[in-house]
Amino acid sequence: MTEHSITTVDDLYSVYKQPAGRAIQKEIFRLDKHCRDFITLSPFLVLSTDGGDGTADASPRGDAPGFVSVLDDNTLVIPDRPGNNRLDSMLNILRNPAVGMIFLVPGINETLRINGRATISVDPELMEAHAVDGKLPRSVLKIEVTSAYMHCAKALIRSKLWAEESKVERSVFPTLGQVLADQIAGMDAEQSDAYLEVAYKENLY
Repeated sequence: MTEHSITTVDDLYSVYKQPAGRAIQKEIFRLDKHCRDFITLSPFLVLSTDGGDGTADASPRGDAPGFVSVLDDNTLVIPDRPGNNRLDSMLNILRNPAVGMIFLVPGINETLRINGRATISVDPELMEAHAVDGKLPRSVLKIEVTSAYMHCAKALIRSKLWAEESKVERSVFPTLGQVLADQIAGMDAEQSDAYLEVAYKENLY
């Protein structure tokens, strides 16, 4: 089978056009009013990190709208809630602080993309500012924003992500407990699902 890989910049631009002027011009280097407002509305983001050793990670982060706080035009803070303790993102950040983020707002097809450099902080004031029901985050990510821009709606329009008819019946895909039982020898699906049910109710914060 013939390989048709793109391996050079020239190869890439033989397939794709150069970006239009607006696609370049829309990138800004601070959080303006629109970025701040979008972050305030957003209950969900995906955080991407690079371990600097050929590994990469994309991690979902979610909470009530506005859970990410903006300290100033070039600084935002993301609380880290209890998870699986794999710490993939955190370990990557210790090796390479460069991060990328994409913020989503239900019902809005445009997204906000932000790039920056992250540090992991347990500063008492930042931790307290992001407490929920008296429970502190495990840590916070303090992001120095280096660039930001709104991303057009094409991907979400094509996916119909927010459309009611796009919702999938939960029964069409097995429970996480069943998935784990199929993937891990000796794992019990019912016990895993029972454990997760408790975790989802009692250990969100």
